[in-house]
Amino acid sequence: MATTKKDPSEMTVEEKLKLLFQLQVTLSAIDEKRALRGELPLEVQDLEDEIAGLNTRLQKIKDEIADYQSAVAQKRNEIEQYQQSVDRYKQQLDSVRNNREYDNLSKEIEFQTLEIELANKKIKEANEKISERQADLDKAQATITDRQADLVSKRAELDDIMQETRDAEADLKERAKELEAKIEPRLLQSFKRIRKSARNGLGIVYVQRDACGGCFNKIPPQRQLDIKQHKKIIVCEYCGRILIDPELAGVKVDTPEETKPKRKRTTRKKKTEETAEE
Repeated sequence: MATTKKDPSEMTVEEKLKLLFQLQVTLSAIDEKRALRGELPLEVQDLEDEIAGLNTRLQKIKDEIADYQSAVAQKRNEIEQYQQSVDRYKQQLDSVRNNREYDNLSKEIEFQTLEIELANKKIKEANEKISERQADLDKAQATITDRQADLVSKRAELDDIMQETRDAEADLKERAKELEAKIEPRLLQSFKRIRKSARNGLGIVYVQRDACGGCFNKIPPQRQLDIKQHKKIIVCEYCGRILIDPELAGVKVDTPEETKPKRKRTTRKKKTEETAEE
């Protein structure tokens, strides 16, 4: 016979607390699995971001080198044109008819010669820039190679850990999903909000030595009695975590044995005093 699923809103407080604590235990186990990875996921992400940034910088350097090389090629073309003009003007000098033409041609030759010198200077400066950027390019490429080697190593390490914990974590996630489906949505939302703000990820804790198991602040006796009666959901007035009785949570809490005062010495003392009086 198929069992009907119980409406979360019809559950008793005791049942709700039990489910919440089971969910907390399951989620804590998932947190432990993730903790095994440590900082590896963040380190992998940082390396990927750094390599992406280096590749962008590498491309920028390449573009700058290409621009300088293009400028050098343009200046060399200009030099050829200037030189052709100089050669032409020099040939014209042989057929000048007066001093005015000679002076004009001489000025043009001088001007074109200065343009050649200026273009050569620009080429020299551009080649120096190309050398500098090429050194930056080699350095960036070497850094990328190193970072890629680190990334491969970190990814392999992370994959090994993921392989070890993947199946167990998947089972735990499925278990958590099943438990969440049984819990009243408003209560589940409150629990998740508390858990998210809690430093250790604990949204529900049991009472330990008359104190909250989350923040360890003392709980008044009357409040402890209310917790044991399971009549309503009670939260810690200091940290806001939901409180549950250890017995209901299935946790065995050791209580210190009470020591009885010894009265033997006092009795002996009284007997000694009675004997002295006789």
